[in-house]
Amino acid sequence: MKAPPAARLLALVLALLQAACAELQLQLPPEEPQFEFAGRIAVRYRDEASSGNIAWRHGASGDEVLITNPLGQGVARIVRSGAGVVLVTPDGAEHRAEDAETLTERVLGFRLPLDGMADWVRGLSGGTPAQERRDAAGRLVELRQAGWIVEYQQWSDDGRRPARLKLTYPGLELRLAIAEWK
Repeated sequence: MKAPPAARLLALVLALLQAACAELQLQLPPEEPQFEFAGRIAVRYRDEASSGNIAWRHGASGDEVLITNPLGQGVARIVRSGAGVVLVTPDGAEHRAEDAETLTERVLGFRLPLDGMADWVRGLSGGTPAQERRDAAGRLVELRQAGWIVEYQQWSDDGRRPARLKLTYPGLELRLAIAEWK
């Protein structure tokens, strides 16, 4: 019998805490990234919750996302390129799929909408149809796209970049607190 996704996520996090594994490092090719940020991520899937750190480098040819637990130990390194998506766990196991949502749901137990998030974290709606609600300054307050609801809870002091986002999908809530843009 296969364990439910939330149980697999919890088991993976507990294994990381016990294993004292080496920290995963960002290794995206040295192209000019379109954005880089570091911050915190919180995941609530059904009745279970987890939190950690996230570092993301997005470029024209791919993405690299590093998720660590609150102690800084690697949980997953996700690399998207033209050949698909690879998720590497701290034990070196590589998991592959054509898209990040399928892969992260299978391995981590929750969907990480990498394609949409690349636009959403920059306050953009992306290329597919969306419903938008904006504030008086023209910034997104809420975005509904591809089954996701993205709430922009806080913007940076200069008002140019989102600082806190809440993303919901049926049964799943992701919260991002972006501490540093590069």
